[in-house]
Amino acid sequence: RLGGTTAGDPPASPQNRTGACVDAHLHPGYPIPCGDHDVGPARPELVVLEPGPDPQGAPATDADAAEPATDADAAEPGPAASGLAPEADDVAHHLRHVSGFPRSHAFGIGAQVAPDGSFLLTTAATAEARGNVREGTVVRVDLATGEHRVLHDVPGEDVAVGPVSHDGTRAVVVRTPDSTPHSAVHPRLYVMDTATGQTTPLAHGWDRWADVVAWLPDDSAVIALADSEGRRPVFRIEVATGAVAQVTREDEAWTDIVLSPDGATAYGVRSSYLFPPEVARIDLATGETTRLPNPVERPAIPGTLEDVETVAEDGTRVRGWLVLPEGEAPAGGHPLLLWIHGGPLGSWNAWSWRWTPWIMAARGYAVLLPDPALSTGYGQDFIERGWGRWGQAPYTDLMALTDAVVAREDVDGDRTAAMGGSFGGYMANWVAGHTDRFRCVVTHASLWALDGFGPTTDAAFYWAREMDEQMQQENSPHRFVGEIVSPMLVIHGDKDYRVPIGEGLRLWSDLLAKSGRPAAADGTTDHRFLYFPHENHWILAPQHAKVWYEVVLGFLGEHVLGDGAPSAPETLGLTRPSSTAG
Repeated sequence: RLGGTTAGDPPASPQNRTGACVDAHLHPGYPIPCGDHDVGPARPELVVLEPGPDPQGAPATDADAAEPATDADAAEPGPAASGLAPEADDVAHHLRHVSGFPRSHAFGIGAQVAPDGSFLLTTAATAEARGNVREGTVVRVDLATGEHRVLHDVPGEDVAVGPVSHDGTRAVVVRTPDSTPHSAVHPRLYVMDTATGQTTPLAHGWDRWADVVAWLPDDSAVIALADSEGRRPVFRIEVATGAVAQVTREDEAWTDIVLSPDGATAYGVRSSYLFPPEVARIDLATGETTRLPNPVERPAIPGTLEDVETVAEDGTRVRGWLVLPEGEAPAGGHPLLLWIHGGPLGSWNAWSWRWTPWIMAARGYAVLLPDPALSTGYGQDFIERGWGRWGQAPYTDLMALTDAVVAREDVDGDRTAAMGGSFGGYMANWVAGHTDRFRCVVTHASLWALDGFGPTTDAAFYWAREMDEQMQQENSPHRFVGEIVSPMLVIHGDKDYRVPIGEGLRLWSDLLAKSGRPAAADGTTDHRFLYFPHENHWILAPQHAKVWYEVVLGFLGEHVLGDGAPSAPETLGLTRPSSTAG
């Protein structure tokens, strides 16, 4: 991604920085953090793994870009340095560095290599005026010479490069014009001529956001994946006509698709809310799927999964998944958890260990997994309903689905809680400030004050396109803090660069000082803050994930089930209201 931490001088070597105990970076541009890491001196480089010994005797380097090897590198030589060779053919390989890229671009975003290995296509990220970053320059790189040329560069759009056809003449790309406060992103498929960069629309009559993953051997059609109605099926698209046919029909989400050489079979990873990811085979002619040998069997699921739907306030059909505990419902029905997905451009369609409803079902909770406005898989208009109006259709959709579910005899509409992470946490905060129907609210890595989130997230330029001043003012949950009366569990990781920790800290301060359920005279509060000093936007360490579930279940048990104050996990650090820094 965008690198460079100096204003012109070459970067200090890693060993010099380490020896001096210096980890500071001087940035000449945007961004500073990216995803879950700091942007440092390193930049992507292109290397080619080739058979045979290195003709130069050592891996080639670009003197003005490569960093000296560290002591750790010297202690653990790679295959080229050590002479290790694949056991299958006992032929040595070496790495050849391809140099010559201009420093005005950061290369390596979604690189796609031609089947014959002669060239690759990649997207360059370009820093622009006013802190904008555009990932829209498609570059063709000759892998033998390093020669490169720009094929496509249209201002005001991003481009993602897809696979190259077998004959090397075409590639599928996704072009996404910049959004505005009143017009959502709309990624669309195109076929690009790999010689001229000219693009031709592909399947623009199909109202789905698709990722093309492979060309059939004769290059007549491509295989694609797209969210659709709470699933992520496999599709076939005819290149000449744009005709789309759905291949798989089961309630599954597919990823990592590869094709057999004859194009008759696909292999991939599938999951759903009934089973975690597993490897399976697809007959592309019939759509029949077969589970292949996997490391473990599917886990036993403590309940059932149902597809639920209703009609929203504006007459739109909305749907989601309902997880129910196994066995007969107790008198009055199961307590209900409303789980709100993040994104916001996403869908509840694939297994997640970080947010698995089955842990909750095992404790007796029904779990509603709704896809409100802004969810993918229901057409562009469904996304436009919520674009720039986060507090409107997304909120009323959630309430409509909740109303439909609590009307069932097997669900207890009085014992409910709302939960969400990231954008789902934003919605949980919005819910807390607009209704008292939920006994408690759990908000993880959540947006609280949009005027603070927008310029401090790691991709401020992206959010600024939607979040003008009016949007921030009308849709910021912090403006409704005085209406919050439900106990809230706030969860945040300190190393979160997507939704910076300041959002959680401001929410916590506002809850204690300004909410409809403020801290008492002695400093005690019904609200809780679960803080992870070394986690980011996701709680990834297994021991921390366990603590996350234990604390969440304890909070729910106290406020939804009336179990009383929970016992804290043995390993959890606890503070008192009077604790202050010296």
